[in-house]
Amino acid sequence: MRHNKSDSQLRELPDPDESPNPLPWYIIMAMGALFMWGLFYISHAYMGADSFEGDTRTVEMAPIAGATVAAIDGGEIFQGKCVACHQANGAGLPGVFPPLAGSEWVLGDAERLAHIPLHGIQGKLSVKGATYNGMMPVFADLLTDGEIAAVLTYVRSQWGNNASAVTEETVKKVRQATKDKTTPYNGDEELSKL
Repeated sequence: MRHNKSDSQLRELPDPDESPNPLPWYIIMAMGALFMWGLFYISHAYMGADSFEGDTRTVEMAPIAGATVAAIDGGEIFQGKCVACHQANGAGLPGVFPPLAGSEWVLGDAERLAHIPLHGIQGKLSVKGATYNGMMPVFADLLTDGEIAAVLTYVRSQWGNNASAVTEETVKKVRQATKDKTTPYNGDEELSKL
């Protein structure tokens, strides 16, 4: 049986199709180049680094030929480790995280202050007449003595604070004296005895 097409059917254009190659050639070439670059990058990248390396590298570790060793930037460490709780203005979060601005702990004895980031705090802590009951993390394994000294010096000189710098030797002395401590300080109860 033969089908005769009407004049109106003959005037119609054929339905569009994507043909056997739906993507333009230059898109396929770009995708191939990106794939090859990815393989090259993965095969030449060093994958054996400690996952914490990005948080603990210092200027001294920088692999820049001929670069001089600069002082450790306490402000940068503060931005990376402390700002989430204590805020960029050092005011903390009322009732949750204590302020560093005007804090008697920050402005007090440098050696006693060094205990706090080294071993952390858990429990009730009084700061500027308010009581906080939280947890300060331990940084003894994450930061070097120089980095802790730099961040403590930074907080002692910001937001209206005006206290002397904390030296690396002070932090080293506290670390050595408390090397057997395995738990955070129990807030005011333990810190006030230091």
